[in-house]
Amino acid sequence: MEFLTANLAPLMFGTLIVLLLLGYPVAFALAANGILFGIIGISLDLLTPALFQALPQRVFGVVMNDTLLALPFFTFMGLILERSGMAEDLLETVGQLFGSIRGGLAFAVVAVGMLLAATTGVVSASVISMGLISLPIMLRYGYDRRLATGVIAASGTLSQIIPPSLTLIILADQLGRSVGDMYRGALLPGLVLVGMYMLYIIGLALFRPQQVPALPPEARNFREPNGNTGTRSLIVLMSVALGVAIGTLELVVGPEAPVDEQVVTGMLLWGATAFVIALIDKALNLGWLSAIAKRVTFVMVPPLALVFLVLGTIFIGVATPTEGGAMGAVGALLLAWARKRIDLKLLQQAMDSTTRLTCFAIFILIGSTVFALTFRGVNGDLWVEHLLTNLPGGELGFLIFVSVFVFVAAFFLDFFELAFIIIPLLGPVADKMGIDLIWFGILIAVNMQTSFMHPPFGLALFYLRSVAPHDDYRDHVTGRTVARVTTGQIYRGSIPFILIQLLLVVIVMACPSLVMHYKGDAKKIDPSTIHINIQGPGAPAEYNPFGDSPASDASR
Repeated sequence: MEFLTANLAPLMFGTLIVLLLLGYPVAFALAANGILFGIIGISLDLLTPALFQALPQRVFGVVMNDTLLALPFFTFMGLILERSGMAEDLLETVGQLFGSIRGGLAFAVVAVGMLLAATTGVVSASVISMGLISLPIMLRYGYDRRLATGVIAASGTLSQIIPPSLTLIILADQLGRSVGDMYRGALLPGLVLVGMYMLYIIGLALFRPQQVPALPPEARNFREPNGNTGTRSLIVLMSVALGVAIGTLELVVGPEAPVDEQVVTGMLLWGATAFVIALIDKALNLGWLSAIAKRVTFVMVPPLALVFLVLGTIFIGVATPTEGGAMGAVGALLLAWARKRIDLKLLQQAMDSTTRLTCFAIFILIGSTVFALTFRGVNGDLWVEHLLTNLPGGELGFLIFVSVFVFVAAFFLDFFELAFIIIPLLGPVADKMGIDLIWFGILIAVNMQTSFMHPPFGLALFYLRSVAPHDDYRDHVTGRTVARVTTGQIYRGSIPFILIQLLLVVIVMACPSLVMHYKGDAKKIDPSTIHINIQGPGAPAEYNPFGDSPASDASR
């Protein structure tokens, strides 16, 4: 009995691990574990029955959390855009744009993965869309199967780190930090990861060109009557639009605007200018632009403009993440309606999927709340704190342990489960050690991204396996028989990209400025300029708490 009383917290944590390994649903395993050990704690006189009286308030607190409203809004936005055919249009357009170079299709998959990450925020939608559309084309023209499957799965997971990621919303909520700051901090690491994927493909194109062939001329659909690709027209259009955006930016936002506001407004002006020029050319049949220039403008500018509008209002502080998500959902509906690609059936499917995903997340959060209530009641938070603060190496030792622990746990748990179970235990310890929680959250998010790529349980690999050909088939374009894609090829293809993701973990750990730039635009206040007006009989009109003399009239 004394052993049980002294070790109730570690026994509770160990029981949770056993329940999860046995395959019980995470939400119910968490809640049942919390209630079971709560009853044990009451029977041992460690807890009082009044502890569970706080449970209804905790549950209502979860349901009333405004930040979590962003989850259904961003999910709905992404599903509407994905199911309205945006993914197909983007992949076809970018594939034609880069198809003439070695590795062009792989570049297209990474670029579209980044765009889908910024619009859908859902891994399953990105992986399945690119697997259905890009994989047959890559197999048709002789891409290495391991590279083709690996780049599709890895690009689909970009939605975990590139805003408006659902993972970042949950991490911000669990760490008690601003979603906007979390989005700002994640932007550069996300772009760095995209660049590392591109560098890997460039390396393959240079040293193993047979694995990443270029598209043959007959497969390039957007060509001019004289046989040119039309890329010169696209470069001219984008250069003119960029010049107009730079020239009018200062007039629109002013020279003193924050960097975030200038970048977002500049991108919107750039896209709007290109779109207007393309509209004028199409309406008046002027023939200024090539087919590929018009295709890129009409397909890529609208969803990108929606993304920059939504994220920009959050970055600038005009809208909260919930308001930005609502605006994005309405914008997605308008885009789908403008392209005549929305009907009642699509709307119902998107709403059903959004409801299921949101309920899944909320039930896990409620379960983790029940678990945390009892775990803290038996001083489990102090046990975890003493366990982690006594690690050798201090702060660096703690970060290395956390990274390894999350990497291993990701073999068995997905990102929702990791965020709701692990973060409430690790976040307070990191805060007491003086670690910036936004940087800590991004470090965890990059690490959790590998959970989708781990053989044999990575969900991105399962999604890709579900749409990859299981049997040999005859290609309808070339007429040749294409061999099936094996599960082993999918697993082996994921390994280089897992290593790239782990390298990004090391880079974020070694270069905190990649994330900490989110503080760059914060206004610095000089305490000596702060004055307190005290109203009352005989009180001075103004008091400077940091000086010995009243403030002068000039400083008021």
